[in-house]
Amino acid sequence: MSKSNIIRQQIWTKLKDVAKPDTRFDMNFAEVIPDFEGSEIATDHIVGMPECKDAEFLFITPDNCLVDLRRRLIEQEKPFFMSTYGIYRGFLLIEPGMVPKGSELYAAWLDGMEHFGRPISLEEISKRGKIDFLVTGASAVSDDGVRFGKGHGFFDLEWGMFTDLGLVGEDTPVVATVHDCQVVHEKLHPSDTDILVDHIATPGKLHTVERRAKRPHGVIWDLLEPEQIRQTPPLQELRAIQGLAPVT
Repeated sequence: MSKSNIIRQQIWTKLKDVAKPDTRFDMNFAEVIPDFEGSEIATDHIVGMPECKDAEFLFITPDNCLVDLRRRLIEQEKPFFMSTYGIYRGFLLIEPGMVPKGSELYAAWLDGMEHFGRPISLEEISKRGKIDFLVTGASAVSDDGVRFGKGHGFFDLEWGMFTDLGLVGEDTPVVATVHDCQVVHEKLHPSDTDILVDHIATPGKLHTVERRAKRPHGVIWDLLEPEQIRQTPPLQELRAIQGLAPVT
């Protein structure tokens, strides 16, 4: 078992004491990054950041621990987009005027995003310019900024697409939201595709990371199975934008 998987298993054991069960996956943390006790306090830290206040276009992952953040962004009428589960149906956009008053919490849940949001292509995302602020959940994150997801690599893949299109870069703020028990206090070495975050928001504090390495750039096509490319519309769209042959 790899070190990252060992860390995940250790964290998942601790997480059972503070996690909120998911309606579909319960406590199966290999399939869902859960909400947790105190996530609203972690959200307080994020919305208080100048980078978040100034952001005009944000990317928020579909993790359960970010429901309250998505709700607050809807209330503040800040445009943001989110990936669908597994990126199998691309991305969904929420912008001002889409959610009626009083429906913000429902709209922040995945079913609500499906109801009120609308699909947005990479081409349209690119036309909006830079992504100002990204927030993701995690299975674990080291206090030096190395993030581990569920093990599927979706956020790393999304980052690769965004960098290929010039929408994010070294200076783009990235925040990981986790419970304090999900923070790993040992030095970890990122892989070639691991995203290094700038901040870690927990119920206990907002931790700022001194980044020690560059972030990865671009989608590494050789690491992807043809079936994953075929099942992920944004990857097919990116290949078309780059003039690459479709995967059959």
